[in-house]
Amino acid sequence: MCGIFGVIGTQNAAQRIFEGLKTLEYRGYDSAGIAVLNSDGISNAKEAGKLDALKGSLVHLPDNASTGIGHTRWATHGAPTKTNAHPHMHEDVVIVHNGIIENYKELKEQLIKDGVDFQSETDSEVILHLFEKDLVSTNDVTKSISNVTSRLEGAFAIGLLWKKDPEHIYMIKQNSPVVIGLSEKSNYFASDAPALATDVKDVIFMEDGCFAKLSKEKVEVFNFDGKKKEVEIKQLQYSASDIGKQGHRHYMLKEIYEQPHILTNIVARCVDTQNYSLRSDLLLTDEFDFSGIKRIQLVGCGTAYYSGCVAKYFLESMLRIPVNVELASEFRYANPIVEKDHLIIPISQSGETLDTLTSIKMCKEFGAKILAVCNVRYSSITREADTTCYIEAGPEIGVASTKAFTSMVLNLYILGLHIGKQRGTLSKDDLHAAIDHLEKFKIDLLHSIPDEQIIQKLSDALFEKDHFLFIGRGEHAPIAYEGALKLKEISYIHAEGYAGGELKHGPIALIDRKMPILCLAPKDRHHEKMLSNIEEVKARRGIIIGAGDKDDKRLHELSDYFLPCAQNPSAALQAILSVIPLQILSYQIAVDRGTDVDQPRNLAKSVTVE
Repeated sequence: MCGIFGVIGTQNAAQRIFEGLKTLEYRGYDSAGIAVLNSDGISNAKEAGKLDALKGSLVHLPDNASTGIGHTRWATHGAPTKTNAHPHMHEDVVIVHNGIIENYKELKEQLIKDGVDFQSETDSEVILHLFEKDLVSTNDVTKSISNVTSRLEGAFAIGLLWKKDPEHIYMIKQNSPVVIGLSEKSNYFASDAPALATDVKDVIFMEDGCFAKLSKEKVEVFNFDGKKKEVEIKQLQYSASDIGKQGHRHYMLKEIYEQPHILTNIVARCVDTQNYSLRSDLLLTDEFDFSGIKRIQLVGCGTAYYSGCVAKYFLESMLRIPVNVELASEFRYANPIVEKDHLIIPISQSGETLDTLTSIKMCKEFGAKILAVCNVRYSSITREADTTCYIEAGPEIGVASTKAFTSMVLNLYILGLHIGKQRGTLSKDDLHAAIDHLEKFKIDLLHSIPDEQIIQKLSDALFEKDHFLFIGRGEHAPIAYEGALKLKEISYIHAEGYAGGELKHGPIALIDRKMPILCLAPKDRHHEKMLSNIEEVKARRGIIIGAGDKDDKRLHELSDYFLPCAQNPSAALQAILSVIPLQILSYQIAVDRGTDVDQPRNLAKSVTVE
């Protein structure tokens, strides 16, 4: 949520910041702004709406300024207006802020008593005025950072410019992600590493309770008390080509089509299908002893949560221990039972999801072990974990997750095989059968994306509908939830997912001749039961979209429309093969409805506030 980009030491800083903010659009935002500093002082431009609305205002910023900060705002406090947009500026100080200041009301009331005149409705403006007042007395940014941060409660990544210190920009971090980019003649900061890919290879992932002081020549990092801190320089994992659309109309479409290649590579990396062995050294960053684990707790939000719901089925079957799945936003407040022999598996694409991060910090206090499943190296969640399974999906720019979801499920499946083998709960025959299924899966992936004509025909029939149901059983119940989420996220159609057996417990009241119901019915152990559910729908004249084996004659007969899905004997791998057609159908429906597919309204890619 929100994007921050700063640079010192580049030609035409305003243009470079604008380009950096463009690469951060996937984080979600509703206003944008840029401030630059040169010998004439600070110049600020901001607008409500997308960056295209800001582009025309760049002419009002000096093109000879080499220092500046920019921001894309996702509204939390105050409407998405130009006044509430960042940067916030008053006289000699300008700030941008990502996060939430939880005690802003008390701070604001005191500042108003002190005579401060607020211009915006945001919580962020209190930061500006706290710095402005403190710098008058200290005349030292380092001292003011210590003083101001001691008064702030909540999450913040703060970029700061001060007219009286034109040789530096400052970045302050607490519970909100920031990465510093290093190059020979200029230095940068950004909310996410992909924004830096065109300029740098060396990066510093900021830790909480620290601030960075950037000049053209160097970067220094300090604790909030002003003590210099040693930092580790990492190599950026992204290239500029990784974050391009590569000829596709949208990032989401590109990421859907990347899945066969990505998933095949995951199998090839972690499984030797010829010798029936697993490469745990490539699956996990650190060795881990699973022998004493008595319970597994999967924690995630949104799509990550649904990947955990799929994983519960096969992990319990493989490991024969209880596996729970919880929404991180609920788990952290539920007073859960967490013990030392529990394994907590946080699942997060970004590794910065605040609810998930806070949940695992809580679990660590109880002595539980943490195994992160994540896509982004060196992210906050991976730094808290005892070991990490990187899903290796590559940068996911589209807000609606596709390749990260399927990569999460596949990695969790292979992880389950590894744990089951180590614990002795999987027999040699079971392991060999699973690896045979993975070998077939690589072939199945070649047929996982339905023909464009099939998808277009379905979209033509469905894109004007206002409501949609998805149903499935077993591992396909969470696939129904995920399918409904995808459709509602990007098309704004009201969609709900249900377990097939739950239809008669309430949702069946919604079914009439206007209601489309996408029925996930692969040829698995639930096939006959699902066909019975479809018969129930048909009796109420619902519009049936059958999703299953292309050769399933009975499903064809029951369906008004048919969505073919590649088939695999493994229920877990079948779940992956079944969700890919749902992704492409949701995408086409959204395109036909004319929505902003990559940046759906009100959504953000990384939810870094509570």
